[in-house]
Amino acid sequence: MPITPTTRLILETLLPHLKVAAGYARFLQPKIAALPAKEQGNFFSAALTDADVAIQNLVEVVLLGTFPDIRFYGEEYESSNNTKYFRATELGLEGDYLVTLDPIDGTKFYMDGHSNYQIILSILNSDDFEAVLAISPAQNIYFYALRGEGAFKGTLEMSLEACAPLHITSTKPSILLGWGMNYIAHLLKDRYQVIDIETDYSSDIQIPNLNGILSGDLSGAVIKSGKFIDGAALAFIAREAGCIVTTLDGSTLPPLHTCENYSLPGLIIAVSKSVHQDLLKAMQSVAV
Repeated sequence: MPITPTTRLILETLLPHLKVAAGYARFLQPKIAALPAKEQGNFFSAALTDADVAIQNLVEVVLLGTFPDIRFYGEEYESSNNTKYFRATELGLEGDYLVTLDPIDGTKFYMDGHSNYQIILSILNSDDFEAVLAISPAQNIYFYALRGEGAFKGTLEMSLEACAPLHITSTKPSILLGWGMNYIAHLLKDRYQVIDIETDYSSDIQIPNLNGILSGDLSGAVIKSGKFIDGAALAFIAREAGCIVTTLDGSTLPPLHTCENYSLPGLIIAVSKSVHQDLLKAMQSVAV
């Protein structure tokens, strides 16, 4: 097995290039023209832009030029000419890391001119995330987390070392329900402002995305599945920052290598025990 670089070295190597990608995403946003939509189940996952493909190509070039033996899986692998050059695109054995990328998380937000899209890069071990870096280009900030070392926040001018520890607090009783989770909304509306992504999304008025957990705009979220490249990655940062993250039945998260289709099962993410209990109770109330 090739020698895998450390997680910090991977992040330090990629961060300058991801900052360039962030500048590119900012520049392109008002000019963007959508490519043909991907055939997916909802209008969020169907959105695809020139920025998605270009940013993934940039990261792929840097990885292949710097860490040619690294495993890599990018969301736009089907559109990439570089996929075939990586040693592997799936999880490896313990210590043989997989780097993943969501070049524009929240593509629909991005295409509609909202500011809460992100570039998310993750480093996965066989059992769990080792690191996640999430850049918000339009907000000039980024978050990152290292396994067992906590989460951090900084501006795009800052190095990893200059970032401050991330302490998540939310005074807003707002809950985000991911696609397909609106069936529990009525159980929460007496205590929370419930934001249902499926029905409340607006092209004109920005609503919180899942990364609102990190900014304090949300007290909790319930998502139907936690894709390694986005939802699960943001949940990892939240977990390292002190949030409670479980499956929909309150169980601890399963090892990544036991999951299918690059995805954890549905997740509850909460900034406090009381919020988590409310969300768990709602899920238990509708369980068959």
